[in-house]
Amino acid sequence: MKISDMNWQQVEDYLKTDDLAVLPLGSTEQHAGLSLSVDSILAEKMALDAAEPLGIPVFPVLAYGVTPYFMAYPGTISLRVETYTAIVRDILDGLYTQGFRRIFILNGHGGNAPAGSLATEWMADHPGTSVKFHNWWNAPETLAKVQEIDPVASHASWMENFPWTRLPGQLPTQQKPMIDLAAMRAMDPATTRRVLGDGNFGGYYQRDDAEMQALWDTGVAETRKLMQGPWAEVTR
Repeated sequence: MKISDMNWQQVEDYLKTDDLAVLPLGSTEQHAGLSLSVDSILAEKMALDAAEPLGIPVFPVLAYGVTPYFMAYPGTISLRVETYTAIVRDILDGLYTQGFRRIFILNGHGGNAPAGSLATEWMADHPGTSVKFHNWWNAPETLAKVQEIDPVASHASWMENFPWTRLPGQLPTQQKPMIDLAAMRAMDPATTRRVLGDGNFGGYYQRDDAEMQALWDTGVAETRKLMQGPWAEVTR
């Protein structure tokens, strides 16, 4: 259930019988020829598709994340780590105040890892809560499906090219060699853009949509299982 499709009375009624909510985390950053909102689009859609049959409310995606390394690419917006964790903390505090005690954070961007550490710290400050932090794209079953389809895959390659992240226009057809990730992590934004080029870390730019749907279905099923539990017992 989209929170944006609910009113406050419906949320109040939900909280009488359940205390689980989903918070998607995304980013606004370069993805080669794909949408700048890839991570946000995928995180929110994955959350909604997984939660729909379970009747769990899904809050709007946090569409900005931590991505300083891509700041030389126009359209990329990065929050400082301290800003980002403060925002996530305020959201968690708000959910707690409303009565949510189990929170499923569905993360769509690797740079948002500080939110996972924050969630652990936040639980220690809020006894009786349980938070799961889920990187949907590299969870075991989903990552295995990526490897089964094509092991050469990474940021802005085919593995993020779904019909709902694709823009009009022709993409390259060749397989781009994988970037040296360790070396890239030691580069400033301008050097990163010069070395990385269009933004694809490596791999084909697009694969068959049937393969992409199979990958998506794997991710949804894996995510839904985690939403269902097991969860730590919490006291309301």
